[in-house]
Amino acid sequence: MTDTHDTTEVVETAVVAPEVAAAPADDRRGGNRRGGRPERGGRGGPRSSSRAPRARSEFDQKMINIRRVARVVAGGRRFSFSVALIIGNKKGKVGVGLGKAGDTTLAIDKAVRDAKKHMITVKLTKDNSISHEVAAKFCAARISLQPAHGRGLVAGSSLRPVLELAGITNIVGKVHSGSKNGLNNARAAVEALKKLKA
Repeated sequence: MTDTHDTTEVVETAVVAPEVAAAPADDRRGGNRRGGRPERGGRGGPRSSSRAPRARSEFDQKMINIRRVARVVAGGRRFSFSVALIIGNKKGKVGVGLGKAGDTTLAIDKAVRDAKKHMITVKLTKDNSISHEVAAKFCAARISLQPAHGRGLVAGSSLRPVLELAGITNIVGKVHSGSKNGLNNARAAVEALKKLKA
């Protein structure tokens, strides 16, 4: 008799034991514990909320060129990046900037700051053209701009993005020099736009 009594006790403990062991495991899956699966994102919570979205700039930008440049030092060559770009709001404001840095992102940021520093405001007519013909020279680059009502934007080289970002749509731009330097052509265009009278 004693033997049967002992076996039933063992069976009871065997039945009860899994339920007791299962309770903490269910609790762990519940959610707020550290080892729980549903919580993702680590200590700081979800990643999306940790960083605020970057504010969009009011200016559009177009890159003229990006080059890898080198300077020779005692130990060899040091490489960096040179970026030339144009920024504008298509409502009369436009600027050309140049930036150099060891990283392309930093070079672009510097170029944007430089372009904002040298930004000009263009006097536009009612049909988004210029009031009169102008010409300008910057280094070896020589250009001329003529108003062309209903003709659209007719320009090449880096004149086109300067005029586009300034918001001028009815104009003819010509490059008279043999200079292929996009930065100088863009700066010549800005010099020409500075000469405009109301």
